Amino acid sequence: MIISMCDYNKLIVVTNRHLCKGDFLAQLAKVLALKPCALILREKDLDYDEYSALAKKVKALCDKANVPMFVHTHFELARSLKCGVHLSFENWKAQQEALALAKQNGVAKISVSCHSLEEAQKAEAKGADQIVLGTIFATNCKPGKEGAGLEFLQEVCQSCNKPVYAIGGIKEENLQSVLDAGAAGGCMMSGFMEL
Repeated sequence: MIISMCDYNKLIVVTNRHLCKGDFLAQLAKVLALKPCALILREKDLDYDEYSALAKKVKALCDKANVPMFVHTHFELARSLKCGVHLSFENWKAQQEALALAKQNGVAKISVSCHSLEEAQKAEAKGADQIVLGTIFATNCKPGKEGAGLEFLQEVCQSCNKPVYAIGGIKEENLQSVLDAGAAGGCMMSGFMEL
């Protein structure tokens, strides 16, 4: 995958250590050197203690590279690490009061995964700092699921004042079309984990 250097800052790295062929932390250091706009530490299969230990190591790499980090789901951990938190729409809905308090006490940003215009509007109205909108193109992560497409992305981008990042099948060949649809950028997993 070859993306021009100026485009890396439009991409959020979404991690999946199972896709890495070598050492996961070494891979992340290599990816972070490209200066993406952020990193979401996904790794949903780890228990809290394993995830927390990994998050501390990844946060040190992100800090060294000056790339913002989002932990996945664990807003208490985000508060202690002074980083952002990325949540599914369902988790975000269930924890709105706690998240509002957490944001006042050290959570850098709240990122919410949305799959409809209504979800994106609700998340934005209730304090989300950014929307991760999917699934835009077909992807190997969700086999058999068709992408919602660029018109859907454009509709959501036009209705939101917060940055919208497209997810699902984002790669070099379609990044410009995502940006042209009004997205702040895209989220990419395989392209970064297999780089």
